[in-house]
Amino acid sequence: MQEPADTQPGPDTDVDLSAEAASRFLVAAGLVVDSADGTRVTGHVDLGPDHYTPWGVVHGGVYTTAIESAASLGASLAVQDRGQFAVGVHNATDFLRPATSGRAEVIAEPLQQGRVQQLWLVTITGERGKTLARGQLRLQNVPLPGTGTN
Repeated sequence: MQEPADTQPGPDTDVDLSAEAASRFLVAAGLVVDSADGTRVTGHVDLGPDHYTPWGVVHGGVYTTAIESAASLGASLAVQDRGQFAVGVHNATDFLRPATSGRAEVIAEPLQQGRVQQLWLVTITGERGKTLARGQLRLQNVPLPGTGTN
């Protein structure tokens, strides 16, 4: 499994997307962020045996994790200048076709970005251009820890 890249989301942010900063959970899930800002996140997961169910196909939790991670990152970048970050409050993931290996591309884009909540759509596509999974994540914008706001 490939380690997440040392990719920064943009010149005006201080979010560290390096492999060293990622949690062990995110490293194991395998999402590599290729680009990220408050209106679009792209990345990929190199699927393989580390992601399998006992039946030899990629576990749906890999897709759900990629959806939650990509949308949360983009939504948080969209509100960080307001001293906020975004937390998922509902994740609805549809698993459309099984996969066993290959690169899965992840694209997350907002459907709605409001003052209090955001809704993001994330599509995960396999190497042959077929959609493997699709998810919507509703997020709540909340104060960053340590900002002294409620």
